[in-house]
Amino acid sequence: MADVIVCSDARWILDEVTAVLDAAENQVREVTTGAMVLPAVQARKPDLAVLDLQIGNMGGMATCMDLRLEESGGRIGHVPVLFLLDRRADVFLARRAEAEGWVIKPLDPIRLGKAIRTVLAGERYEDTAYRPLTVAGLVATGPEHD
Repeated sequence: MADVIVCSDARWILDEVTAVLDAAENQVREVTTGAMVLPAVQARKPDLAVLDLQIGNMGGMATCMDLRLEESGGRIGHVPVLFLLDRRADVFLARRAEAEGWVIKPLDPIRLGKAIRTVLAGERYEDTAYRPLTVAGLVATGPEHD
C-alpha cells in the first residue's frame, strides 16, 4: 500500500485520481492548495505526490519547486512527483521542476494508473500520448526543397 498526496482545486481531478488509487488500495491524502502540500509532507512523507499544474495561487510548478528546495536543504526526504499537465507545452515545466513523471489531460484511468505504478516503482514516466506523429521516410517536396 502506497501513501499518496493528491493536490488539485478541481474536485473532478481529485475524484479521478482517487478512483485510480483506491482500486489499488492505496492511502490517499487530498489537499486543495499547493501551500498545503509541504505541511502534509512534513507531517508524514508520502511515497508519491500527484500535482495538478493549475492549482489556485500556488500551482503545481511552485509546489514541486518548494518540495525540491526543502529536500536540497535537508529538511525533508525526496518525494517523487507526478504532474497532471494541461497541454504538451507544459512538459518543459515538468522537466524544469525535476518531476519524475507527467500525464497530459484529459486523464484516463489506464494511462494514469500506469504512470502512478511506474513512478511508485522508482522509474520515470513520460506521457507520449499527445506527441506529434511523425512519418518515417517522408521526403519534403516543393520549390523550396528542389
